[in-house]
Amino acid sequence: MADAYLSRGVSPTKDEVKEAVFGQDQGLFPGSFCKIIADPAGDTDWCAAIHADGAGTKSAIAYMMYKETGDAEWFSGIAQDSLVMNTDDLLAIGSTGPFYLSNTIGRNAHRIPGEVLRSIISGYDSVIAKLRGLGIDVIMTGGETADVGDLVRTVICDSTVLTRMLREKVINAANITPGLDIVGLSSTGQTTYEDKENSGISSNGLTAARHLLLHYDYIKKFPETFSETIAEDKVYVGPYHLEDKLPGSSMTVGEAILSPTRTYLPPVAEMLAGYDKDILGIIHCTGGGQVKCIDFSGGIRYIKDRLFETPPLFQAVLDTGEVTEREVYQIFNMGHRLEIYCRPEISDRLISIAGKYNLAAQIIGHTEVCAPDYNEVQIKDFSWHKHLSY
Repeated sequence: MADAYLSRGVSPTKDEVKEAVFGQDQGLFPGSFCKIIADPAGDTDWCAAIHADGAGTKSAIAYMMYKETGDAEWFSGIAQDSLVMNTDDLLAIGSTGPFYLSNTIGRNAHRIPGEVLRSIISGYDSVIAKLRGLGIDVIMTGGETADVGDLVRTVICDSTVLTRMLREKVINAANITPGLDIVGLSSTGQTTYEDKENSGISSNGLTAARHLLLHYDYIKKFPETFSETIAEDKVYVGPYHLEDKLPGSSMTVGEAILSPTRTYLPPVAEMLAGYDKDILGIIHCTGGGQVKCIDFSGGIRYIKDRLFETPPLFQAVLDTGEVTEREVYQIFNMGHRLEIYCRPEISDRLISIAGKYNLAAQIIGHTEVCAPDYNEVQIKDFSWHKHLSY
């Protein structure tokens, strides 16, 4: 367990959540990355998935940047975070759209004025337009904005996304077998469809990143950005201010933590169009980081021995000395946020497709046989085990 996360009130593995939903119907494709249900339109050749997620505590950083600069545009990328955390989870079951989006904004109106709402809503419009230009259809169906100041300190930005797809096109992570290559798609750099360099942070591990990197000065300046239930010696214990340059990067620390969540839809849609029969699983390395895969399939040893070089933002977290190297792999994506489990003969072709989008990709590992009813993840000198019989 990642103590740096748990001590700040967040579980990287969500064990209590998994326990709470254990025994619920697993849908049409048990073991898939998202629950898949029957087609609401009643077509037995089709199925559907409805997914909910959001930007999480990343909005606290947008709030801090907004208060420091007076510029509400810092919130525009939060909409992309909220959307992509849904669409790329759905991508992990093989869906490339259309996606039907409803957004939910819960704000403390005393701190989040109308200009911030406009920035978030226009952020949705902007990312939807960009995706449409890349051949990905997202249809905004409406949403809800609620003033819930008694519950929310600043703002929460969440989304719910519906997609329909042919059952024969479903990618089910339960089908991951031994003998596959794991192709990782980088979370950093700048793809052809991004406007600037991406730090790779995505929308996971933000509670850890904020408190481990940012300076104690912010505990008095922005007490509304953290919970009073966190021990004071766990709040903003880092060496950096938002405007400081992130070592090894062209970004400031604030810019790096707010870097919008990259979508992998354009390149992976092309991969699926040509090689879907040779892709047996897709894992979105979000909650749980590089150990996320341990929850899928069975009797699999996930060997990750050729990871990308640790990106500057995650290295800065490690350099604080407040979190162990083992822990960071459970909290952050550490350089690649999407994994494609494929037959070895197509790995180079997938990497080539990624290259067309200036998206770094490489074989980061492979799968082996593990003991029945167990999964194992091996990264460097670390390993995690999970017994799959409950």
